Amino acid sequence: MKSSFLSDIGKVRKVNEDSVGLYQNQKQITLGLVADGIGGNRGGDVASAMVVQHLGYLFEESTFETVAQAYEWLQKQVQVENDLLIQKGEQYPDLEGMGSTLVLILIDSANCIIANIGDSRGYRLRNNELQQISRDHSLVNELIKQGAITKEEAVNHPQKNVIVKTLGINHDAQMDHYALKVEPGDLFLLCTDGLSKLVAEAKIKVILTAPGSLEEKCQQLITQARVNGGDDNITALLVAADESGERRCE
Repeated sequence: MKSSFLSDIGKVRKVNEDSVGLYQNQKQITLGLVADGIGGNRGGDVASAMVVQHLGYLFEESTFETVAQAYEWLQKQVQVENDLLIQKGEQYPDLEGMGSTLVLILIDSANCIIANIGDSRGYRLRNNELQQISRDHSLVNELIKQGAITKEEAVNHPQKNVIVKTLGINHDAQMDHYALKVEPGDLFLLCTDGLSKLVAEAKIKVILTAPGSLEEKCQQLITQARVNGGDDNITALLVAADESGERRCE
């Protein structure tokens, strides 16, 4: 397996509230995490860092042998982290109201699970076709599902930034998850909305299918989001399966 990630403060925000990390447990299962803090000067950066660092540290000590086993544990641990965010927000006035989105990938030699809560996204590029795997927990996505607006109308909707479910806001921390088979050549992208809302999927596909290393692709994604305004923090994480079907960590 090859992997890379990059996070950028953007051109407007004074603090980077995004957090990102890649971790491997004792049985060579990989966990990628991307979180987007909520709360502005009220602890969004603290919330996202807590979630990513706590989950990553605990995962590295684990001995789960399958992606399914790891996810079962992870969902329970995400609930623990959610309750901890609420507790810290109630305990410290400067952290009141803090929260975080979360999108993650668990991947081994043949299987992966993408899971999310909030509007940070998970994509898969396979055979030069880009597919959004996760589904946003956002008001505009709910309106799209109800048929009230189109996907095109959602791009400029006045309430496009309203999230209906995140960590740290209430005690419902149930993630949506999607189990997938891994094929040689698959490329997975996790990102915050600082990327997905500023760079069209067609442009993301162009960047991901062009020649270059994963590090270069992450940088190109960040650069494109900045060129298109950069009004939010921007984070991208890439995980690639070798064409041979073998996995190795870089």
